[in-house]
Amino acid sequence: MVVIGGGATGVGVAIDAASRGYAVLLLEAQDFGKGTSSRSTKLIHGGVRYLEQGNISLVMEALKERGLLRQNAPHLVHDLAFIVPNYSWWEAPFYGIGMKVYDLLAGKYGFGRSRILSAAETIEQLPNLQTDGLLGGVIYYDGQFDDSRLLIHMAATAADHGATLLNYAPVIEITKDEVGFVNGVIYKDAETGGVHKVQAKVVINATGIFADQVRRMTDPEAKQMIAPSQGIHLVFERSFLRANAAIMVPHTSDGRVLFAIPWHDHTVVGTTDTPIEQPSYEPLPFEEEIGFILDTAAQFLSRPPSRKDILSVYVGIRPLVRSDGDGGEKTSALSRDHTIHIDSSGLLTIAGGKWTTYRHMAEDCVNHAITLGRLDDTACITKSLKLHGYHETSDDLGALWVYGADAAEILTIANEDPNLLEPMHPELTYCAAEVVWSVRNEMARTVEDVLARRTRALFLNARAAMDMAPLVAELMARELSQNAAWIEDQVVAFRALARNYLGQ
Repeated sequence: MVVIGGGATGVGVAIDAASRGYAVLLLEAQDFGKGTSSRSTKLIHGGVRYLEQGNISLVMEALKERGLLRQNAPHLVHDLAFIVPNYSWWEAPFYGIGMKVYDLLAGKYGFGRSRILSAAETIEQLPNLQTDGLLGGVIYYDGQFDDSRLLIHMAATAADHGATLLNYAPVIEITKDEVGFVNGVIYKDAETGGVHKVQAKVVINATGIFADQVRRMTDPEAKQMIAPSQGIHLVFERSFLRANAAIMVPHTSDGRVLFAIPWHDHTVVGTTDTPIEQPSYEPLPFEEEIGFILDTAAQFLSRPPSRKDILSVYVGIRPLVRSDGDGGEKTSALSRDHTIHIDSSGLLTIAGGKWTTYRHMAEDCVNHAITLGRLDDTACITKSLKLHGYHETSDDLGALWVYGADAAEILTIANEDPNLLEPMHPELTYCAAEVVWSVRNEMARTVEDVLARRTRALFLNARAAMDMAPLVAELMARELSQNAAWIEDQVVAFRALARNYLGQ
């Protein structure tokens, strides 16, 4: 089967199909995770808001998948305490009961028991919390991860099981047989310009926010499925939160949940929910979104962040599926359930869903693909499939913890030159050996690939990432046998991109 799309959904499908023994080719037009999958709130969670909406089945599914993901990728998925601060008398019993239901639904996949905190206990957990009017809080537990690092390890897992995955390989045509049924694709190698034709029993469209564009390759009249919604996150120094717990604000002025989360020794605050007309690979934040997050954060943090404190602002677009096709619904109310659609020519599209449930989505998709392609029926094995790099005590690996078992290989690279382990920038922990590793083993092709998705430098500190670009380009050029002109082009292109992350 051919899978179009190299985000969480597509790579998840590739893992599932390859681990069942099917021949799989995955084609990604840009880089793995370039779209939505690198731009999440960094949470593996059941979804407290969906509980409030009454979508119990989605919450239970997500809580189960959360547990399976921690089990199969403990090097990248960790428990995190969340605290709901209470400033009204009714909030403690209201949210306390809600979190007990959350615990109950998690069952054996629970991450920890929720409880009500006194004001003193809340401040002890969150010393940077706004104390005026604070009555206490509710603590509960969910999961946290590094999204694009998990995606790269998922891609490696698919490859370990025999799948072929290509980035910078956009599909330019979906081919059909004499009766009009999909039988393959034509794709272009974006680096060489070469065009290649591939035959397949099944073609799966897992392109997220771009799903409608791919559907129109087989049916130009296809109605729009996706209702794109934009969410932004602001990144600040760790000192704004100064805690090992996150803040969860269940109701903001726009009706969304807002999180302030410790992540890679920084503080991430988000998110917004703004309907947009068209998806893009590099969406820009709206002024009102930045203002909204700053204003809301100021209500809960004792040290209110300002515009000048923003180290990076990143923007993601949710591939939400329209509920009735009229486009009139509020996007925050749209379900995060996934949808599988098969058009009259046999193109299978999987859309919607959320990061946490990617494994279950993939299982459902491959089950449909087996029927559609008349393939031999083989059972799914991913519930207990350890992901590439599996390591039970990755915290012992220091700054290389996100690589899990691969950290040893990066240290081996550093044996060539101990200077490769030195941080490339005083404000971030990333070292040159990681750049070499990402080119040799993780298909990084551009400076952006390294600084945005193999490391998270661009998302954590855009100015620092801009400073690192020349060194990263030089290291990559050496590995890729590129010249000085390539280095200059890469640095110029990356810095132009990074300016959109400054939030100024």
